[in-house]
Amino acid sequence: MVPARFLVPAEAGLIALDWGTSALRAFRMGAHGEVLETRHRPWGIMNLPPTASNAANPEPGAAFEHALQDTCGDWLADTPGLPLLACGMVGSAQGWREAKYLPTPTSLHELARGLTVVARRNGPPLHIVPGLLQPGALPNVMRGEETQVLGVLEGLALPADAPVLIGLPGTHSKWVLARRGRIEQFHTFMTGEVFAALRGHTILGKTMQAAAAPDDDAFARGLEVARGSDAALGLLSHIFSTRTLGLTGTLAPTAQADYLSGLLIGHEVASLARVQDQTQTTPQTLVLCGEPDLCRRYAIALQTYGFAAPTIATQATATGLWQIALAAGLVIAPAPPSSHPFNAGSLPA
Repeated sequence: MVPARFLVPAEAGLIALDWGTSALRAFRMGAHGEVLETRHRPWGIMNLPPTASNAANPEPGAAFEHALQDTCGDWLADTPGLPLLACGMVGSAQGWREAKYLPTPTSLHELARGLTVVARRNGPPLHIVPGLLQPGALPNVMRGEETQVLGVLEGLALPADAPVLIGLPGTHSKWVLARRGRIEQFHTFMTGEVFAALRGHTILGKTMQAAAAPDDDAFARGLEVARGSDAALGLLSHIFSTRTLGLTGTLAPTAQADYLSGLLIGHEVASLARVQDQTQTTPQTLVLCGEPDLCRRYAIALQTYGFAAPTIATQATATGLWQIALAAGLVIAPAPPSSHPFNAGSLPA
C-alpha cells in the first residue's frame, strides 16, 4: 500500500525503470503512458556507482538508491510523489530486493498483484516486477523480458485468444508464446553469450578481424551451413568450420565473425522450428523486439527457415511497465479529454 503522503494525481504519470545487470534505463512517463524523457546510465546491478568518497557503498540498498538518484533524482524532486516501478535484474537475489518468480503460465494481473515493494527513506516506495519461472525437468526463467512481452502484446491489434510468438534476441535470446495479456511458455537460447565467448576466448577469434560493415553474405553462408546436408553433425562440429574456412582462404578474416553469427543464429532458429513442428503451435503472428541490427539478422534467419516475415516492435519495455502500473493501481488511466469546443484550450499540446 502506498502511503497517503506519496499519492499523486493521475496526470503525474510514472517513473519506469528497466534495471538490468549492466545498465539502467529510466523513463519519465506522462498521464497517458507516453514517454516524455529517457535516460541511460551504466548503473546495472553489477556496476553500481561509488559514494562521493569513491569508496564502494557499504550497504546494497544505499548503492541502489545512489544509482537511482544519479539517474533521475531531479524527476523525483520535481514531483516528489511520482510512483516508481522497475523490472529486470534489480529484482534478482543480487538486486535491491528479490522479487520472487511467478510460475507460468501467468497474466498481466498476476504480475501486477505480485509486485515486491521496497521502502525508501525519503520518497515513495519502489515496486519491482517479479520474474517468471517455467517449471519442469529443465526449468526456465526470465526476468525483465516478461515486461517487454506485455509491451509488445499491447501494441498488437489481435483477438484475445490469438497466439503470438515473440522473439527477444540478445545475450540470452527468449522465444515466448503469448496471448493478449498472458504469457504461456518460453524457450531460452544463450546464443549471444556463446558468440561473445567463442570470439573472445577461443582460437576462433584469433583469425578474426573487425569489419567496416556487416557482411550479410557471410552471415547467410553460416545460416545455410546450419541447415545443410550435414546439419546432423550439430553446432559443435559446425563452429570449427569458422577456423578451417579461414585457414583455406575461403573466408576472409573480416567475414568470419558474421559467418559464426550465422551458424549460431541458424542453429537457434532451426531448433525453434523443430519445437514448433512438434507442438503444432506455430502462431500466425511473429514479432521481434531488440537491438535493430540483431533483429534484422534474426528476421533474415527466420525467413530462411520458412517462417513468416516478422514485425519489429520498439519501446516495448516502457509500454509494458505502464500496463503493469495500471493493473496494479499505481497510476490511473485518465478519462479521454472532452471534445466540447469550450474545453479545447485545456487540451494537451
